[in-house]
Amino acid sequence: MTLLSEKEMIEVFSRWQAENPEPASELDYVNAYTLLVAVVLSAQATDKGVNKATGPLFKVADSPEKMLALGEEGLISYIRTIGLYKNKAKHVMGLSKKLIEDFDGEVPGNREQLMTLPGVGRKTANVVLNVIFHQPTMPVDTHLLRVSPKIGLAEGNTPETVEKSLLERISPEFLPNAHHWILLHGRYVCTARNPKCDECLINDLCKHNE
Repeated sequence: MTLLSEKEMIEVFSRWQAENPEPASELDYVNAYTLLVAVVLSAQATDKGVNKATGPLFKVADSPEKMLALGEEGLISYIRTIGLYKNKAKHVMGLSKKLIEDFDGEVPGNREQLMTLPGVGRKTANVVLNVIFHQPTMPVDTHLLRVSPKIGLAEGNTPETVEKSLLERISPEFLPNAHHWILLHGRYVCTARNPKCDECLINDLCKHNE
């Protein structure tokens, strides 16, 4: 595995930044709580599919209290189209209850505390910390795990090793938005099947093409 040089890393992120200066999460949300719920629901599901379900859901339940009032069966009626919905409904009810009991109904801005919530792993916690609390975290999903080593951005073959490598190698100025750029690149350009190399902004730098 060949890694991009520091100079090449800066060039890659500069190009992504020039093309998309303010990348945002493609999950729809109205506050910290609804983003947390959306990310939990998005495991092994598409953002588009999650947004379709959460649009109506968040109109009636945009806080832990309202979610508990809706009840598990009520929640299921909104999210039935999302994969693993029964399990996810249990997680959402559990995390809503715990937020009220342990955090006064507020989403904590701390990874360890976030990871005490049912259904919240490191990736989900990192998304919330990055998008809501603007912390330079690196949520490694399937796209980041696949494309980061392929391009030469990072080394590793597990979410944690890739996360650590990216955090060490990306310039601080790019870190706040870095995971969005890599994710969008993996989702729309460097796709798993038939990557669009001919329209790739960083084709000349990509280590996969060497």
